[in-house]
Amino acid sequence: MQKITPFLWFDNNAEEAIQLYTSLFKNSKVKDIVRYGPMGPGPEGSVMTASFEIEGQEFAVINGGPMYKFTEAVSFVIHCDSQEEVDLYWNKLSEGGQEQMCGWLKDRFGLSWQIIPRAMIQMFKDKDGKRAQRAMQAMMKMRKIDIPALQRAFDGETADA
Repeated sequence: MQKITPFLWFDNNAEEAIQLYTSLFKNSKVKDIVRYGPMGPGPEGSVMTASFEIEGQEFAVINGGPMYKFTEAVSFVIHCDSQEEVDLYWNKLSEGGQEQMCGWLKDRFGLSWQIIPRAMIQMFKDKDGKRAQRAMQAMMKMRKIDIPALQRAFDGETADA
């Protein structure tokens, strides 16, 4: 068991969230589910708490009611190796949610995600500050990150360069 586990508070749809997240990531599994009994306080048979794992990272959830909401103050970053991977996570997680700027989105549960290509981080770390700045300026205009467009900006091949 890992020493620190992110714990996510849902109103009443933790099981739906677990199903989405574990279906989206190849290396994932549901570990444990504790359901409410006849004495509640949630509906009998619904998830009280649960744990699941994605890519070796354990998460815990609770259906605790509507009093707490997710904010952008906490988000999960998905590091992507290709545009296809960016597209996959972006399309699945933004479905029913809200697309935001610079590779950020909120899923349908209100949880914030950053879908970030590793290539973008490498561009930002480039020793040539002008190239890195062009990539940064291009990224600031995007919702979903477009790696080829970033590369063109980075290389100075766009009108914005």
